[in-house]
Amino acid sequence: MKKLKVHLDKKQSRSYEICIGYDIFDRIAVMIANSRIAARYVIVTDDCVGALYGETLLTQLTKMGARSDLIVFPAGERSKSVQSVLDIAGRLLDLGVDRKSALIALGGGVAGDLAGFIASVYMRGVPCIQVPTTLMAQVDSSIGGKTAIDLPQGKNLIGAFSQPAGVFIDIKCLDTLPDAEYRNGLAEVVKYGIIDSETLFQQLEGGVEMIRSRNRPFLEAIIQRACTIKKGIVEMDEREQGLRRILNFGHTLGHALEGASGYAFAHGNAVSVGMIAAARMSQKLHGLPAADCQRIEGLIASLSLTCRIPQDLATQDILTGLQRDKKKAGDTVHFVLLKKIGFPFVNGGVPDDLLRETIEELRA
Repeated sequence: MKKLKVHLDKKQSRSYEICIGYDIFDRIAVMIANSRIAARYVIVTDDCVGALYGETLLTQLTKMGARSDLIVFPAGERSKSVQSVLDIAGRLLDLGVDRKSALIALGGGVAGDLAGFIASVYMRGVPCIQVPTTLMAQVDSSIGGKTAIDLPQGKNLIGAFSQPAGVFIDIKCLDTLPDAEYRNGLAEVVKYGIIDSETLFQQLEGGVEMIRSRNRPFLEAIIQRACTIKKGIVEMDEREQGLRRILNFGHTLGHALEGASGYAFAHGNAVSVGMIAAARMSQKLHGLPAADCQRIEGLIASLSLTCRIPQDLATQDILTGLQRDKKKAGDTVHFVLLKKIGFPFVNGGVPDDLLRETIEELRA
């Protein structure tokens, strides 16, 4: 088992470990119980993941003498809502959960975001432990303390920075992950190669068949590499005031596409289109080499990720979503663009005509 430490302060009072291994689910319960993070634990998971792993984790924690409960919510992005927060908080109160308790976010990004946000506000804050079961959550959303829920106007508009008390990654959970959800997470892995490491990008280009077949050693290597990149960026910029903004590569347009589709457009596919758009705008505005742009689009296509915007998403709806982006300053929507692979920067804004042109170019 590999352990990575996220160092957030000199006294280490808020630092935490990312534990990565294969077939370690039984040990996760042991590590959580032995950590004594809380006197009581409540697992928060969706009904799909809950059916696979919820009762197992609950039983193992109970065997370890840890008082534990399980709360299950409907799977899907629509559960990242104000109503879900109220419903789950009400159930926590009914269970008598107090400040000496901790939540365990078991599942993908929705479970992590939702449980993490509730933990940040319940009784002014209780610890949250992340146990991510999807590739996307394992390499990205479980690390760094971003928690949020959606509003009808846009994605992740209500949230808080609230670092987890620990992250436990069992790569074996990916064995039960549907192909579409697996590909969804690959978009975030590609992102890390584009913004931080051409070596990782080359590794992905040369490992397409191993990625498709979910080759275990290859997966372990790229998951560990992605987690190492994410933790390094978070350590330098915990609250997204500077460097951490590069993690939004592809996400600005991606979130707008998700919102315009009513969240029918999967996050990874939306981000994939967003990354292609950012690469094309980088080429036109800042001289990103055409070869780099082609490599980015080629890798995304080779991994069977979406490369085009569906015809039924109106351009104006997408542009309206961009204007609600939480990272904009005044009327300026900032994009993460590229000088070359491995060298991102935050752009001071993209001309409206270029943005429209790029959206239309990427129509299916």
